[in-house]
Amino acid sequence: MTDAADPGFDPVAHRMVPAQRWFEDFALGERFVLPSRTMTEAVFLAFQAASGDAHPIHYDVEFCRARGMPHLLAHGFQVAAQTCPGAGLFPYMVEESLIGFIEQSSRFLKPVYAGDTIYPALEVTELTPGRSTGVIGLRSTVHNQRRELVLEGSQRYLIRKKYR
Repeated sequence: MTDAADPGFDPVAHRMVPAQRWFEDFALGERFVLPSRTMTEAVFLAFQAASGDAHPIHYDVEFCRARGMPHLLAHGFQVAAQTCPGAGLFPYMVEESLIGFIEQSSRFLKPVYAGDTIYPALEVTELTPGRSTGVIGLRSTVHNQRRELVLEGSQRYLIRKKYR
């Protein structure tokens, strides 16, 4: 092992994606699949720690069963959090061009219980150009292992144009 710097290594080039993208580089219908996740009790406890929500419908199995539910019911924000673009490649693609996350909405269509496996995805549904920036709108979806759509929403980002 040597203390000499490696002239072949460049920390600036150490990226998840090789090339940056700008507003003009995106297309309607482009999809970004996010990793699937089984909603374990540990995921529920992590959400409880982060959110401070302590209602028993999310953390007491017997409370849920007494109300006809098969298991712990995921909080809507817990499900929405699974659509965070940082779980996929989108934020790595816009490291140089992203100005900000400007809007989010979600509709919760079916319950998600502990033990369910969910499959989040984002799809470009809006490209609104401005003078030097543009807004990219993403449709967020979450399906469960039964192929049911459990969440549908939208996210909007302000992105720089390459050719300003």
